[in-house]
Amino acid sequence: MAVVTEETALRAPRPTGARAEAREQAILDAALELLIEVGYDRLSMDALAERAKAGKATIYRHWSGKAQVVVDAIRRMKCDRSEAFADTGTFRGDLVGAMHQVCTSFTDDDVAMVAGVMSAMRTDPELAELVRTQVLDNRGDFNGIIERAVRRGELPEGSTADLVHEVMPALLINRLIIHGQPVDDEFATHVVDDIVLPLLHR
Repeated sequence: MAVVTEETALRAPRPTGARAEAREQAILDAALELLIEVGYDRLSMDALAERAKAGKATIYRHWSGKAQVVVDAIRRMKCDRSEAFADTGTFRGDLVGAMHQVCTSFTDDDVAMVAGVMSAMRTDPELAELVRTQVLDNRGDFNGIIERAVRRGELPEGSTADLVHEVMPALLINRLIIHGQPVDDEFATHVVDDIVLPLLHR
């Protein structure tokens, strides 16, 4: 059996336009399905090709390996779901709204996927770096909230979203993965009122 490499993939005929986009999306959808079903470690490129009904050459044409295709699938899913955080008129309202929005976006499948990827990041440096730079670096989402609070005089000049970005995801992961508890409205309000705001106003 011939071994498919990145070099041979690049020589293969390339579909274009809507067909190419549909094929690429099918591969990303299949990657997410397998990630949830079998986990990152057991996800193979052969299984991905079979699930997506695509040749391995097609996969290697776009991604050089498993880490790249998995992270691209997660990143695109995150982008498809993302909505700008609303301006409620107050800093607290913005934070509570943002936390509620993040909490309600999580599904049981998401929890399983996050747990599997986090475990794999410990032993796969490439995966870890891609996740950190392409998925987790979302300070821009919270920057708007901080900037509005500064303009309103609710936070001092020079305030950044670094603390919010550091604390909120950590608390979510602790709640979902470590304790296996729901991230409901009560939890979202608790995080803002009892943890984030006191830290920012200390």
